[in-house]
Amino acid sequence: MTRLRTAVIGVGHLGQHHARILSEFPDVELVGVVDANSDQAMTIAQRCRTRAFDRHEPLLDLVDAVSVVTPTSFHHHVAAEFLRNGIPVLVEKPMCKTVAEADELISLAREANVPLQVGHIERFNPAFEELAKRPIRPAFIEAERHGPYTGRSTDIGAVLDLMIHDLDLILSLVPGPVKDVSAVGAAVFGGHEDMVNARLVFESGCVAHVTASRISARPKRRLRIWASEGYAGIDFVSRKITLVQVNDEVRRHGLRVEKMDPTQRAKLKDEMFGRHLDVLNIDGDRKGDQLTNELRHFVDCVRANRTPRVTGEDGRDALALAHRVLDAVRSHAWDGNEDGPSVGPNRMPKPAGKLFELPKSQSEAA
Repeated sequence: MTRLRTAVIGVGHLGQHHARILSEFPDVELVGVVDANSDQAMTIAQRCRTRAFDRHEPLLDLVDAVSVVTPTSFHHHVAAEFLRNGIPVLVEKPMCKTVAEADELISLAREANVPLQVGHIERFNPAFEELAKRPIRPAFIEAERHGPYTGRSTDIGAVLDLMIHDLDLILSLVPGPVKDVSAVGAAVFGGHEDMVNARLVFESGCVAHVTASRISARPKRRLRIWASEGYAGIDFVSRKITLVQVNDEVRRHGLRVEKMDPTQRAKLKDEMFGRHLDVLNIDGDRKGDQLTNELRHFVDCVRANRTPRVTGEDGRDALALAHRVLDAVRSHAWDGNEDGPSVGPNRMPKPAGKLFELPKSQSEAA
């Protein structure tokens, strides 16, 4: 089998893992890695036994496919050059800075008749893959994505950096357009928003609450879904999913608590799960990591010229919804007066005071 010639453009925190994984696929030849930081490019190239470049242009004639993992501001420019040359592209999320840029990449991929995949990696998390196999029609969704401050992705805020993952997942699960978006967010350290809460209402009636923070002490990535079919809870960090549904007996006859005697009611709490509700816990950790799964899927799609699981249109739709969330964040009036001075994530009201005082020893150490 002829090895697929690939390259990774941008080998920082995430891109270096793209390079490592691609270099380990037996049917792939990692032709080179590119980074504006020549020392970083050389370090990753040596580690992956390939060539280092400080510009992507020389690779246009050397590769069959490319992975674009640059800062978001450069996604459109770099991906467009490869697509114009008929080269399939995996571009990391968010797909571009603007919806117009995303639409152009989609058009270029169509004209070249090549795969364009967007790096919404959680679609390849084994726990979410388990959920995607099942007939669930969400009525209410709660998504949380929290993490510590890393100092990376400073050209975008929490919505495009973190929340967009869950926006894509929700759009893949809920049919129909989003009717209403409301949101509130705060820029704790200035610049872009650092934490955001959004409420989405779909025309189907589904409601989703989505929270993202990049200044949390510990990582948390969870998705919980309530539906007529049952409940699904995913922990993306541990790659585990819990599914709950009423059992066949309850489906047929219902559960009439008001007709139970006191003894039966007392037992209900202990018997609820197992006797009345079926529970299935699935550990997806043995099914590989999501980045390896994502890159394997991309390589296979390029070889077969097949439509990827996460298309350019999917990436564009998630980006468009993210911008609606950002618009809602920017227009949120902290004092209830939309024409007043306290509007948007950078204009929170002044604090009324301190929540607590540190002990003197800690205060001096700080």
